[in-house]
Amino acid sequence: MRKWLTGLALLATLAGAAPAFAQDPVSRDEDRVEDVVVIARRAGAPMWTVKRGDSTVILVGSIRGLPRDFQWRPEALEEATGRADRILYPPYARVSAGDFMRLLWRSRTITRLPDDTTSADHLPVGLQARLEAVMVGERNEDWRRRSFLITSDDLLKRAGLVRGGRDADDVVRGAARRADVEVEAVGFVRGDEIIDNLITQSPSAYEPCMAASIAAAEAGGGLFAERADDWRSLRVAEVIANPLDVALGQCWPWGDPTIGPQLRGQWLTALSTALDAPGVTLAVAPLRLLAEPGGVLDGLEADGLDVRGPDWTAEP
Repeated sequence: MRKWLTGLALLATLAGAAPAFAQDPVSRDEDRVEDVVVIARRAGAPMWTVKRGDSTVILVGSIRGLPRDFQWRPEALEEATGRADRILYPPYARVSAGDFMRLLWRSRTITRLPDDTTSADHLPVGLQARLEAVMVGERNEDWRRRSFLITSDDLLKRAGLVRGGRDADDVVRGAARRADVEVEAVGFVRGDEIIDNLITQSPSAYEPCMAASIAAAEAGGGLFAERADDWRSLRVAEVIANPLDVALGQCWPWGDPTIGPQLRGQWLTALSTALDAPGVTLAVAPLRLLAEPGGVLDGLEADGLDVRGPDWTAEP
């Protein structure tokens, strides 16, 4: 049963609200646009504004997972959401009942390494030795046979990762629903594509994920709280450098060589379109996608646009 639930959780990772039908945006004058920007900044979350013509895009950098008792100022972000013309959400999974049934049927393939192999058959000797050291004290040896998709998730929990805190994505989704603001997902991934990816991906493709996850587990459980505090304090480069955040960027889905580029491409296309739409678009995007070297913010600056917000570059 635990494996079935794990499989369902994997498929639900990308799940979100379906995109709304496009509507004509509400006309806003420049003063009104500035009001939305000022209100949004009071939330204290990392965010940037980009303007082109009569279009303004507010990029809110979100991180996956916040401590349950974490304190920040979501009320300002809720108010800004209600005043925006449209909201961009992350991609979602377009899943059918048949996809879920197939996932359950193939759950062993997804959660176990192929044939009778163990982690030592797929990892370099040095990396396997580090994994052995992290796993000292496990009650049984079953971890050696688990797929790297599952093992990496366990390693990130050792680094402190939990779900439960109300993050920027949760805040904006709820506020948009209450305010009846137009919402649009930047794209979707088909459920059958996700399952095919999970079934057919070679364990070797997960080596960067495993290396980053082991490094995060070695650093200990304090990483989770440090990352959240850096996010709230607008220390963007520190969040990006946090071993836990590095691992999340290297693991499924963002680190997957097939799914990851698809998600990035959808975001880039949606943001480019938003910069042609009059009014205010508020986009809740992964902070790493925005602020990593060569990411969205670097690209916007390279295009000659004025990007206003906290510094996102690491000191040389």
